[in-house]
Amino acid sequence: MLALLLLLCIAILYSLSFGAVALEKKDIFFLLLEESAGISLASSPIDEVTRNIILNIRLPRVLLAALVGASLAVAGATFQGLFRNPLADPYFIGLSSGAALGACLVMVGGFTLGGVLSGFGTVPMMAFAGGLAAIALVYNLARQGDHVPVLLLLLAGIAVNAFLSALVSLFIFFSGEQMHQVIYWMMGSLGAARWSYIKVMLPYTIIGFGVIYFFARELNAMLLGEETAHYLGINIERCKKIFLAAASLLVAAAVSTSGSIGFLGLIVPHMIRFVSGPDHRFLLPASALGGAILLTLADTLARTVIAPAELPVGIITALLGAPFFIYLLSKRKKLRFFN
Repeated sequence: MLALLLLLCIAILYSLSFGAVALEKKDIFFLLLEESAGISLASSPIDEVTRNIILNIRLPRVLLAALVGASLAVAGATFQGLFRNPLADPYFIGLSSGAALGACLVMVGGFTLGGVLSGFGTVPMMAFAGGLAAIALVYNLARQGDHVPVLLLLLAGIAVNAFLSALVSLFIFFSGEQMHQVIYWMMGSLGAARWSYIKVMLPYTIIGFGVIYFFARELNAMLLGEETAHYLGINIERCKKIFLAAASLLVAAAVSTSGSIGFLGLIVPHMIRFVSGPDHRFLLPASALGGAILLTLADTLARTVIAPAELPVGIITALLGAPFFIYLLSKRKKLRFFN
């Protein structure tokens, strides 16, 4: 955990230094120290241009990348534990497509929220509603009486994901002048990051992670199988609902602020599991840090590899994640559960 935290700090510092304007790492360090602790150690004052680039352009983007990466990684670890399958990912069970459809209703359809809810941001609230509606649909399709088989839940998610993806594509087709904006958003991008996005997303991330981590022991028990977990005193169906709702919150918040960034929830938990093992009391926070590191570095690469233009970060994560998924599939195709 300490090593991951150190790596995250280094990744943030390096990410802040790269861009169209190269900045000295010592200037960045002194400015962040001054802003956070009120301590000024710089031998020479930092000019206003540099201060504005760091605080108002790069820092919100880097922090948003860390939040989105952490949210997707924790959601991925949750689904892999819930389904007892290392190939499970939020993008395979309809959650992200539902969140994307909710966001498209705002971006293309002009749907707005009034009253108290508007203060939380219309796009994030609609994305969360779409993700939760998709999960509710998947859950009810898979339910057999009072029991929800995990395999049926996964299969229903794949079917719902295909249908909702088609609806999103239909929105894109009829988006007219907004087509470029919607397509770029669907590829996943952090280019529009600003401080208001972080203020909107941070509560969702804290609540979603807090709820999942509070039930980490129950998630550990469910790794042993539903029957064993039941004999250990775990309310299986209640825990499924809690994990699905909390993971929906995390993914919906991430999708609403950065678009569709795939495979992160697949790669990070699997890599962390090799080091920390399957205990979710350590796997969840370690995955959060690992996801923050990976997306911070991926976004840095996306905005510098073809500078001054930039790639959608979703392309970078897909280029990393798709081969990794193929590797997992080839190694795990004969296994039902974790080793």
